[in-house]
Order: sequence, then structure tokens, then C-alpha cells
Amino acid sequence: MLNPEDIRFAIKSVSEGGEISMKDLFLDNIPVSSKRRFIIPKTDNQKKYIEAIRRFDIVIGIGPAGTGKTYLAMAMAINAFLKKQVSRIVLARPAIEAGEKLGFLPGDMYEKVNPYLRPLYDALFDMMETEKASKLIERGVIEIAPLAFMRGRTLNDSFIILDEAQNTTSEQMKMYLTRLGFNSKTVITGDITQIDLPPGKSSGLIEIARILEGIDDIRFCYFSEKDVVRHKLVQAIVKAYEKHEGRHKDG
Repeated sequence: MLNPEDIRFAIKSVSEGGEISMKDLFLDNIPVSSKRRFIIPKTDNQKKYIEAIRRFDIVIGIGPAGTGKTYLAMAMAINAFLKKQVSRIVLARPAIEAGEKLGFLPGDMYEKVNPYLRPLYDALFDMMETEKASKLIERGVIEIAPLAFMRGRTLNDSFIILDEAQNTTSEQMKMYLTRLGFNSKTVITGDITQIDLPPGKSSGLIEIARILEGIDDIRFCYFSEKDVVRHKLVQAIVKAYEKHEGRHKDG
């Protein structure tokens, strides 16, 4: 079901000189298991991102918040599961945020990590009926876990998403990439302008952009403020910050 925002973003993308037509955008939809029925790309870069996920086993989406990196990856994961292309979905995030450490948060381990994983739950429940998604989580068919829980595992027949990858260390990123098993696909997303790692720690996401760029069957997709699909003011805010940071670097 299309809503006015879908149409507004599509018109905006085409009018700004994108390489695709309105028809191309709306026909390239991702069927999901919810009242929405399907998800559509709203910009040229989003369409290229979806195509890359279809074609490649490792896709890295880099860009500012609100560009649909995680949301579209989730839609593709659910679609792959519904089409029986994979037998499970694994969703991971590094448990790190600005100014907070797990040890200082109240509750047991589940209660400590749950706030970090909430954005993944939100995207999942937006595309799959809550009751169905909850049952799949209980059965372990859909797993949502901190990145640290991936160590020592080999993930076969899975669609794996690593969100907020800018907050992985070099060691964590190498560990994650080597978890990929047979008949598996992974999408790695992150915003390299919002890194919350401690001083002296390099971002694994920035590092792989240099290390893996030339490898076949790995595709990097880059987004800009033009791809922001949240409230129209978010796009203006992202653009203003980029302009401010550009002046700061020049100075």
C-alpha cells in the first residue's frame, strides 16, 4: 500500500535527475509479511542498494541516518526468508553508544543490551506481524543479538545484518566477516560521521572500505543527504551538519 510520503519521495528523486523513472521505482518493490505488503525504494541510490543485495553476498551500505540502509536490508532479509532462500535471519549490533557502557546500565544482560537492539526490533515489527515475528524470535529463526555473541559461530543458510557498523573495532569487523557460511548473505550498514568508539580505536567500517574495495562479489553502496527519507527536516539537518563540518575541516 502506497502512502503520500512514498509518492513524494519518488517524485523528488526523479525530478532531481535520477537515472530511473517513477515506474522503475514502484515496480522494484520488496514483498514483506505485513499490512504494508511491500516496501519500495524511494531514491536512485536505494534502488541500486536493493539490486546490490540481490546480486552480491556481502553488501556494505554507508551513509547518514535516515537513508534507509537498515530498513531496506531488513525488508530484503524478510523477503529472502519468506521465499525460503534462507532458513533464518540474524540481526546484530555492537553494544556501544556515546557516553554509555553496558556495565553501568541497570538490569540483567538481556535488559542491558535490549535498548541497543531496539531499532532492529522496530524495523522488524514494521514489516512482519508482531505475533508471527515474536514466535520466530522464540524459536531462534530470527535472532537479534549483540555483535559479541557472534564470536566462534559459523552462520550457514542465513541472512545476516550488522547495523551501526561504524562502532565496530577492526578486530570485531574481521571476526564478523569470517562468520559467513554457505548459502548466506550479509548486509553491513553504518554512518561513518557518527562513531562512538573510545579515542584511539579505529572503526572497522572505515577500515574495510580500504581493505575490501577491490574484491569481487563485495559491493559498497554510498548514500548522501539526498537519500534521507525521514521527516523532511531531517534531510535539511543532515545537510546543515555536512556544511558545518566541511567549513570546520577547511578552517
